[in-house]
Parts: sequence; C-alpha cells; structure tokens
Amino acid sequence: MIRVRTALLSVYDKEGLEELARGLSELGITILSTGGTYSRLAAAKIPVTSVSEVTGFPEILRGRVKSLHPKIHGGILACRETSQDMEDLARHGIQPIDLVVVNLYPFEATVSRPGVTMDEARENIDIGGPAMIRAAAKNFPQVAVVVSPSRYPVILEALRQDGGIPISLALELALEAFQRTADYDGQIVSFLSKQTDTSELFPSQLNLQLDKVGELRYGENSHQRAAFYREASPSTPSLAAARQLQGKPLSFNNINDASGALEILLEYDEPTAVAVKHTNPCGIASAPQIETAFVWAKEGDPVSIFGGIVALNRPVDKELATLLMDIFLEVIIAPAFTEAALEVLAAKPNLRLLEIPINAKRQPYMDYKRIPGGLLVQEADTRLLGDKPRVVTRKEPTAAEQEDLLFAWRAVKHVKSNAIVVAKGKRTLGVGAGQMNRITAAELALKQAGDQARGAVLASDAFFPFPDVVQAAASAGIGAIIQPGGSLRDEESIKAADEAGISMLFTGMRHFKH
Repeated sequence: MIRVRTALLSVYDKEGLEELARGLSELGITILSTGGTYSRLAAAKIPVTSVSEVTGFPEILRGRVKSLHPKIHGGILACRETSQDMEDLARHGIQPIDLVVVNLYPFEATVSRPGVTMDEARENIDIGGPAMIRAAAKNFPQVAVVVSPSRYPVILEALRQDGGIPISLALELALEAFQRTADYDGQIVSFLSKQTDTSELFPSQLNLQLDKVGELRYGENSHQRAAFYREASPSTPSLAAARQLQGKPLSFNNINDASGALEILLEYDEPTAVAVKHTNPCGIASAPQIETAFVWAKEGDPVSIFGGIVALNRPVDKELATLLMDIFLEVIIAPAFTEAALEVLAAKPNLRLLEIPINAKRQPYMDYKRIPGGLLVQEADTRLLGDKPRVVTRKEPTAAEQEDLLFAWRAVKHVKSNAIVVAKGKRTLGVGAGQMNRITAAELALKQAGDQARGAVLASDAFFPFPDVVQAAASAGIGAIIQPGGSLRDEESIKAADEAGISMLFTGMRHFKH
C-alpha cells in the first residue's frame, strides 16, 4: 500500500481538479502545484503550496521551466526502502512525493487544427509533464501516477476506504502513464515527419497510436477473442468515425464487412447502393434515385444479400427505409437517417444503423496487413486508372459501354482476387471473387449474370494470361471488356476480342486485392 502524504498536481485539463484536490486536502494530504493549476486551486481556497516555494526557484522562460528540479524529481524518484536515498532527501531537505497527477499540453488537438503552424505545435510539446509522469511511473511501487481525470474517483475511493493506494492499482496506473507518454511522443514524431521533405514514407521504425474502442463478443469465430481500436484522429469518412443510431453492438465481422462496404461506396459520386457479404460486394448499383439504386443492388444477387451489409451514399428516408425492411440485413450505413426512416427501421431493433459523414474529404492512408512476426505496409489503393488507358481493339466502346466499363472497374478493384465483375446500366449482374484462377472467376460471374450478360461489360482486376476469359465472355454475349493489360500474351486476348467483335480497354493499372 502506498501511503500518500504529499501529492503533486500539475494539469492542463482542469476537469475534476477541484473535486480531487478538495478530497485530498480533507484527508490531510499536502498538495504541491504549478502555474495555472496552483492559481485555480488557490482561487478555490483549497490549501496548496507552489512548487516554486518548494524548490526556492521561480518559474522561468515564460513557464517552460518550473518542475524540472532535484527537489521535485528527487521527491518522486527516491526509493523509500533504500537508506541512502532517504539520507539524500534528508541532507538536501527534499520532501517525498507520493502521488503525481499530471496531464499534458494538448499537442494532438493543436496539430489537428487546419493551418496549425510549426511554432504553435512546438509550444504545445510538453517537457516537464512527461518527465514527471515517467519518473512517477518508474517508481510505481512507492509512487502513484494519474494521467486521466477519469481515474480521480478511483484514487479518492482508495484513499478513503483503504487509507492508501494498493500496489496493484499503482501498477495499472503506471502502465497507463507509460502508454500515454508513448502515444504522446508518437504523435509528435508523426507530426514532425510530415513537415520535412526528407522524411521517409516508410520510416526505419513504425509507431502506431490506436485508442481502444472496446472489446468485442468474439473475433471472426466464436473461439477467438477480439477488440476494436481506432486511430486517435481517424480520417473521415471512416467506420471508426461512425455513429451507431440503433441495433446490437457491432461484431468483428460486422466492422470488417461494413468498412469494406464503405470503401466501395467512396468510389461513386452518383446515388449508389452497395451490398456486401464477407467483404466482397454482391451487388452495386448507381441510379438517379437512391431507392432505385438499392433495388438494383439487391437484384444483382438477391440470395447473397441476405444477412449482409448495405451502404448508401444518400440519406435514408421513409420510402427507402420501407424497402430496406423487406430483407434481413445486419448493418445499414448512410450519411443520415430521417426521423421517419428511424421510426420504420425501429421495427427491427437488432438492425445496426451507422451514420457516417460519407461526403467528407477522403484522406490518403497507409494499409497494414499483419503476418506472424511482422507487418506489411503499403499505400492504400486509392487510384483508379493508369497514366494512359487505351482502347486496344478495332472496335471502340459506345458511350454507354464506356460508362459501364468505368462503373465495373470501380467495383472490381474491391473484389477479392482473382476478380471478375459483369455489369450493365451501372449495376452489377455477376461477381466472381477470390478464385485461384481467372477463368473460374469469369465463369462464376457470367453464370450469375445469365442471359443479362448479353450486351453487358466485363471487368477483370488483372490481365488475362490466356484468351480463355475473352472467349467465355464472347460466348455469353459480352460487348466490352476492361482489364489492366500487360501480359506477354496480350495479343492473343486482343485477337480473340477482335474476332468476337468485342471492344477492350487497357487501364494500365491492376487492382489485386488479396
């Protein structure tokens, strides 16, 4: 048990400060403080001693230096069980400090503001605060450290009921403290790395700062434990920025699938509906009205959409909500839901409704793939076409085919490889996903499209190593094909397309998604 006789309070965030200090004072604990914290407590008529009075040295450099002094750090770091340490304290008139309550300058909030300057950022890099936090955390068996106002009630309860702070609690607090300073330093490194032209896209060490949103019931399967973490300042649009309006808590698979649906949706500007199952789209459609887009997306694969995720880039009104009620869905994503829509959807209280600002500016980001013992890092695949897309066949695609080719190309980049998408009239008719060879993916997509494939377009995420996909497309009546090109045997596919009267566009960019 840590017996607290002296506490040092130095906080930027004053939430709960007076309640904590008043509680400590009532327990007979001496309070030391600095700068604005001292002024706040003195104004509240809570007994407090200035750190400058303890050190015998005034705050200098506009308050930059106030707590960096042996009489402060000696009091925090001294080992009470070591006679030499205690003799040093006595010799130099240093008072042991048993509780350190510190939170830091708002660096993260400062650098997240548009147009923040380097000087503003530097002035919000805390020095004394992290030094005190780390010192107290290092000495946790004898000093307790608190870095969040949410812990104040816990501290007061322990002091009132137990007469001290249990070592087990002090260890938890020390871990939180080191996590806080590590995150704080990581934010500084991240900001500064963006300000210099010499910064590497892939630094020699990678620091990730993620906040725990909460634990999930289980992972992909019921025997796997899982949790959800988000970036401290998630870029929007992002599932991490979603507001859940209704429904059961999101599961691991819900979050994964919903994020995939959102990524697809961001490819389209027109009113668009996306249906996703197991991270693959089973239906995508764009139409003048969002209600029509949803109906078309559902018709793209009326079997697979059952129990899936639907994402919409227009608000959900009563009419659309009524259509959505006709099928069992796990999650609906939209930029907004009208009150009338919410009343309709409330009839399915387990249905999860997520409001996400889909029209917000999309930010570039890094994509991470975990492997045992390491991490693969790459730029997210946010581009669409290569520098010189070109028609390689004698026949040119019609204007309608060109629109459908680009629609299908946006869709196929989000389908697991090997991937084929058949589309017509800005709606998917068939999707072949995740196959070990391209012809099987094509056969699946064409089979799903059936007779509707005649006059439709076909998109492939990667080039054709053989002419077999073109031949299968010709047999099904496909009118135009879009693919990256770049195979050593491109000429065979081009020849097969010319013989079948199919137009074919090379994008110059592939979109593998493994």
